[in-house]
Amino acid sequence: MKRLAILGSTGSIGVNVLDIVRQFPERFEVISLSAGINIELLKEQILRFRPRAVSVLNQEAARELQKGIAERDVEVVYGVEGLIRVATHPEVDQVVSAIVGAVGLIPTLSAIKTGKSIALANKEPLVMAGKIVMEEARKTGAQILPVDSEHSAIFQSLLGHRKEDIRRLILTASGGPFLNLPLSKLHEVTVKDALNHPRWEMGKKITIDSASLMNKGLEVIEARWLFDIPVEKIIVRIHPQSVVHSMVEYIDGSIIGQMGIADMRIPIAYALSFPERLSLKLDSLDFSQVGPFTFSPPDLEKFPCLRLAYQSIEIGETMPAILNAANEAAVNGFLEGSIKFTDIPLLIQRVMEEHDLKTVRTIEDILRADQWAREKAKSIIEGKRLC
Repeated sequence: MKRLAILGSTGSIGVNVLDIVRQFPERFEVISLSAGINIELLKEQILRFRPRAVSVLNQEAARELQKGIAERDVEVVYGVEGLIRVATHPEVDQVVSAIVGAVGLIPTLSAIKTGKSIALANKEPLVMAGKIVMEEARKTGAQILPVDSEHSAIFQSLLGHRKEDIRRLILTASGGPFLNLPLSKLHEVTVKDALNHPRWEMGKKITIDSASLMNKGLEVIEARWLFDIPVEKIIVRIHPQSVVHSMVEYIDGSIIGQMGIADMRIPIAYALSFPERLSLKLDSLDFSQVGPFTFSPPDLEKFPCLRLAYQSIEIGETMPAILNAANEAAVNGFLEGSIKFTDIPLLIQRVMEEHDLKTVRTIEDILRADQWAREKAKSIIEGKRLC
């Protein structure tokens, strides 16, 4: 029986994790959950899975939750300290880190410091502080298993092979909803347009990142640290069919990849059950129905966010944290209607250009950079200084 903490239990990944737990009650037990403000769904999860502890966004949300579960013996906490409590609960074996955004860094790192296994769906810990996170994992022996379909595919394609034989990691991308939209039309797209992903069902922030290809940029940075591969050996290829989830090319010319239907329960289940596989009740991939596979390089003029992500990891130190924070602020601005879709990379680039690069020695250096970038992005948006 594996005992789980699920950070972000009401999001798309968290809901799918709990679906797998429901299917395999003899294998998994939910010890703790965290959510933001979706209190109604969290109540349902508490009633169904009976966790020992839950964390919510703030004290107000905690009070609202407690009213609905007064008869339940569950500890209710909130804020960053609440997330840490959920992630480091002494009964937990594995933490599913599925919070969206930088807020996932501290609880994930706290869990790693206790030596817990991590099923990692939250990109930001490795994007912001990859060196610190991986060094801590090596110290404590904490195993980090990827949940993202691309990183899970790379992980599976590396098993049984020598690291020194790797030529390239090839991350695939669907291309998002604007793959075939002319560059001249991008400034006209709406939030509704950007949220209409052709292949995957995801939360709003990740869906916008997919539309801008920033999601793929963050995955490049994550892959650099997760697999300890130089960024120049990591490439992106647009694969609209979303069947080949990623590949590894070896020095002898062999290319090994992982394929499957577009269902996040597959990589989630593998991270939960590794090295075993669970028998999921999912449709088989029908090659006769998916059509020909195509692969093409990304258009960096049309999708400059990917270029900025490569640039940030090449510069290193605090710059990836700056990129991430500026992107979160830009996506929020777009979702709220404060900026256009095409303003997202402009804002990120402006914040990166105005950042005074700092050496990263501690996690506090990362947090200070993150805060600075958010404040800078906010001031640029409010001052309408993007042009």
